[in-house]
Amino acid sequence: MTYAPKSDFLHAVVERDLVQDCTDLEGLDEALLAGAVPGYIGFDCTADSLHVGHLTGIMLLRWLQTTGHKPIALMGGGTTRIGDPSGKDTQRQMLTDEIIAANMDGIRAIFKNYLSFEEQGGNAIQPNNAEWLDQLNYIDFLRDYGRHFTINRMLTFDSVRLRLDREQPLTFLEFNYMLLQAYDFLELSRRTGCRLQMGGSDQWGNIVNGVELTRRVDGKQVFGMTAPLLTKPDGTKMGKTAGGAVWLNEDRLGNFEFWQYWRNVEDVQVEQLLKRFTELPLDECRRLGALAGSEINEAKVILANEVTKLARGDAAARAAEATAREVFERGGAGEDLPTFALTAEEAASGVSIVQLFVKAGLAKSGKDARRLISEGGARLADEAVTDAGLVLQPEAFSTGPLKLSAGRKRHALVKLD
Repeated sequence: MTYAPKSDFLHAVVERDLVQDCTDLEGLDEALLAGAVPGYIGFDCTADSLHVGHLTGIMLLRWLQTTGHKPIALMGGGTTRIGDPSGKDTQRQMLTDEIIAANMDGIRAIFKNYLSFEEQGGNAIQPNNAEWLDQLNYIDFLRDYGRHFTINRMLTFDSVRLRLDREQPLTFLEFNYMLLQAYDFLELSRRTGCRLQMGGSDQWGNIVNGVELTRRVDGKQVFGMTAPLLTKPDGTKMGKTAGGAVWLNEDRLGNFEFWQYWRNVEDVQVEQLLKRFTELPLDECRRLGALAGSEINEAKVILANEVTKLARGDAAARAAEATAREVFERGGAGEDLPTFALTAEEAASGVSIVQLFVKAGLAKSGKDARRLISEGGARLADEAVTDAGLVLQPEAFSTGPLKLSAGRKRHALVKLD
């Protein structure tokens, strides 16, 4: 990027590699210098938590507020009913209004750790696009806004083109998603003075539609900006573990498991992740990322602590680090390890070691657990498990929870209720 931003917000996010494309970078920079700019990112309510793939957007909103502007975390109560086709080969599952509302509650709670809302004395807001989408008259909507979109152009956007290239069906319902997202920007512009929409690079087409619709209908200059998607060094999407998505909500993923995810990233990712997901000074991010050998592991501990502090709070970060040191340095069983309980009924006639590893989430199936054992990666109370036929009787739990380990990095406790 040859342009050097002057505004605090753009300077911060460009330096931290959080910008990929912008509809008018210099124009946005001037607007940011002229006064407080409201900017938004939309979050559909397809689950009761966001995951680490959403962290880039959350940090963009946080930097927007930190540098004196107004963040809008738009809840997609209306658009969730349709589902964004971007990056999807199949239509999303249709959710009931009750499930969408429950999911929204879980997502709203996450933002309290990152943004200061009006009720807390800040200026962040969390509107729900169902407020206006539910009121739309379909015929009026098509007449007033549909005429600003051409099928020819819509077919060029990745969210549509890639699905069709793979010969996967794209429903007319999903095809309407980009119109509704564009209308969100227009509505937020009218209601809040919003001038900026941000999102991942896969949202570029949808964002450009919103910018153009607002200009054509209301004659207002607004801006769109995207950030690079979170990927591993091999280019694949980041944010998955053996147990599934890395959720931001503690109800979905325990503090230790969340902390441990960041502690286990690849060495070459440390500087990039420190820049994107912490507020450490850039010089410190570069210094930590340049460490080698065993020293890079301490840099990863700092990364894990800083990300966990923002997402879960300082106490959660300290407890997770203490558990990690207990488990990895002293061979103990830290209190913060993920724990599951067996009922007396389940344990009465004995429970197989294979079943325990599956129940603990350390193996996906019995076959996976047996392979783990045969390859020497399974441990019980820090002792290697060599017999896949081992059955534990209730008295095995008489002294307290038992520690299970899959390899060196994945651990869990099992206890008897």
